[in-house]
Amino acid sequence: MERISYTDIPEGMFENLRVIEDSINNSSLNNKFTELIKLRVSQKNGCAYCVDMHYKELKYAGETELRLSSLCVWEETPYFSNKERAALKFAETLTKINSAPIPEEDYTPLLDHFNKTEICYLTLVITQINTWNRFMKVCLFTPGNYKIDREVV
Repeated sequence: MERISYTDIPEGMFENLRVIEDSINNSSLNNKFTELIKLRVSQKNGCAYCVDMHYKELKYAGETELRLSSLCVWEETPYFSNKERAALKFAETLTKINSAPIPEEDYTPLLDHFNKTEICYLTLVITQINTWNRFMKVCLFTPGNYKIDREVV
């Protein structure tokens, strides 16, 4: 199923993307929150590999099955905070971008929950997962193989 294997990827490419991930992970945005955004964007993009990965990361972080199974219909459920709703709406809008600026009704609610630095990082989270989704759709890494591997310190 794989078109391009991990060993075929040019040296430094994933490492450079990891530098961006590290920047996001060192921001003031909560990791569980960013994983939720990554899972939703991956669902919207139909990226099976990334859906599997971020689902597993969220389970590891203690996310509930109810919220995980309802993320695809988040607008119709009471399980997500106003902060999460504002970010999910923004993520969906930024993922399905067109030539027009992001509408004020999708940006302004962010200001109730995030400062401008955090909005920049949220934007980076969304654009970064869109990059990963598109890369995985070209490579066709096999979904289901992702394993959480945490170093014991």
